Amino acid sequence: MGGAYYIVMLVVFIAIFYFMILRPQKKEQQKQEALLSSLEIGDSVVTTAGFYGVIIDIVDEQGVVIVEFGSNKNCRIPMKKSAIIEVEKAEK
Repeated sequence: MGGAYYIVMLVVFIAIFYFMILRPQKKEQQKQEALLSSLEIGDSVVTTAGFYGVIIDIVDEQGVVIVEFGSNKNCRIPMKKSAIIEVEKAEK
């Protein structure tokens, strides 16, 4: 009788772990993937390093974007899409 109790508690613990940790993490990952797939030229972005920039070109084959930083328009850096954490869509 005691062994069944431990099995039930283990199943309950695994269910709690799934719904409190794994499921929200998977939703967040899907949200980030959707954000990165919607990138367009002219979008303002924030990188994982905290830099603000504007996308000036997209190289889809490699998952790379060219981001322009600063107001002097001279700093253009290629970076992976995965380095972008926030996007503000360009006004059309």
